[in-house]
Amino acid sequence: MRLLVLSLVLSLAAQALAALEIEDRRLFGPPEAARQLRILSTTDIAIFAPRIESYLSLTPDLAIDYVVASSTEVMKVASAARAPFDLVISSAMDLQTKLANDGFVRRHSSEVTRDLPAWASWNDMVFAFSQEPAAIVVSDAAFADTGIPRSRQDLIDVLRRNPERFRGKVGTYDVRASGLGYLFATQESRVSETYWRLTEVMGGLGARLYCCSSEMIDAVAEGELLVAYNVLGSYALQRQDAGISIILPSDFTTIMLRTAVIPETATEPALAGDFLDHILAQAFGDDPSLSVDRWLSNSEMALSRINLGPGLLVYLDQLKRAAFDTEWTNAILQD
Repeated sequence: MRLLVLSLVLSLAAQALAALEIEDRRLFGPPEAARQLRILSTTDIAIFAPRIESYLSLTPDLAIDYVVASSTEVMKVASAARAPFDLVISSAMDLQTKLANDGFVRRHSSEVTRDLPAWASWNDMVFAFSQEPAAIVVSDAAFADTGIPRSRQDLIDVLRRNPERFRGKVGTYDVRASGLGYLFATQESRVSETYWRLTEVMGGLGARLYCCSSEMIDAVAEGELLVAYNVLGSYALQRQDAGISIILPSDFTTIMLRTAVIPETATEPALAGDFLDHILAQAFGDDPSLSVDRWLSNSEMALSRINLGPGLLVYLDQLKRAAFDTEWTNAILQD
């Protein structure tokens, strides 16, 4: 009977993985390991690998199957009846909060989580291990004669004065497809009307729409774009040598919390909790490369941190989402 149950579980897990649009995947540790931790994440392997390797150095008999997918795909699989993962990591903190609110997440409490600052966890279910800014990435060559813009208004002014230069050369998220893009857009629109003015200007220039930060940053580095708006600063740092500048807007910089949750369907919840404690201890420790505070050293930045909690669910309401999508579409698609 136990073998039959195990076979059924593995079959269901295989079906869920087959339905998932995987962007990347890597097995860390020995393939023959007796235990395996399965992680579903929106974070690129190169960004997250140091945390995994650090943990495996302490637990050499373990393997970690790390699967990368879009935030929309992550939400779809994590809310399935048989999600075959032990830990879910996402940059779309509103979707993570919805998973918890809808009963798809286990509670986790430990000495590490009890010492977290209040803003870094919600209801012992959603845990933040990084604070990351939404940045503007620009081509240095494109702004050689105008100077690098330091605020959204600066960028609006340059784009309006040089429409032919920037036509078809500005990129941003397609908020209809990107969970992170939707989160940035909705939260930014609550802070300032400048967001809508800039969106209309980008739309008038035939803005190109993307799913992911890495694609936009690569496009700037390769000359396909001259401006990428609202990309993840941590990803942009990987391309600092590519003739690009990373702008943290001086009017306000939106700060996203990258979060982790343990699904209710996890088959290794204790192991997931131990790994979670490890990355949280790293994040709130002294390692400057992993510390959640590494972005806050610039005192000139006006920070606008997106807070965990039920307030994130407001724009996930179907009617509010439909209204926002319509307004955004009218602003960005002006054909």
